[in-house]
Amino acid sequence: MTTSPTPPPTTRTKVLLVDDHDLIRKGLRHAFERDRQFEVVGEAATAAEGVRQAGALQPDVVIMDLRLPDGSGLEATRALRKSSNTMGIVVLTMYAGDDQLFGALEAGASAFVPKTAPADEVVAAARHAASSPSAFTAADLAEAMKRRLAPSGPQLSPREGQVLRLLADGMSVAGIAKQLFVSESTAKTHISKLYEKLGAANRAQALMTALRLGLLEAPDAPKF
Repeated sequence: MTTSPTPPPTTRTKVLLVDDHDLIRKGLRHAFERDRQFEVVGEAATAAEGVRQAGALQPDVVIMDLRLPDGSGLEATRALRKSSNTMGIVVLTMYAGDDQLFGALEAGASAFVPKTAPADEVVAAARHAASSPSAFTAADLAEAMKRRLAPSGPQLSPREGQVLRLLADGMSVAGIAKQLFVSESTAKTHISKLYEKLGAANRAQALMTALRLGLLEAPDAPKF
């Protein structure tokens, strides 16, 4: 008695491909057709056509290119997310910087994938988007969050912070050296490194820059 092959799932995940490059759409279609979970139900080459087809076909997942001939894929993503909370949206882009990643997150995308990634990663992102459309995922998300949360501007060492405060108090190089229990040569080295970090050529420029960056508190106004 021979057994028949396992039939494909009765309900497949419907996918709409939105990209202005025919070769990319063909490659994605091939990748999705190899996976029996998915069915590509439509293709579009513009943002407007993608939004229109999404409304007509009601796909489970839309693969959305970031840059399209008639506008931004992010705007199309916002429009799709406004119309549906359950549609998965995978933003696919050649320009995979932090601004693009967070733009996709803020627009309501489910996933963000660079075009340099293997096709299997796009399929995996689509699988995630279908099951958790409101949970954003991206391979570089954790590192991007670290970069966004990192303090901006020059980062001073504890010793450089001391030198900055002593300069603000009007101390001379000799006075700073005595206060820090170092030689005047070492004090000059600390001051030089501080100026370099602040992009300053002298004490006045260093103090003005430090005030602007919030590295120093402004002196209290005189009290009468």
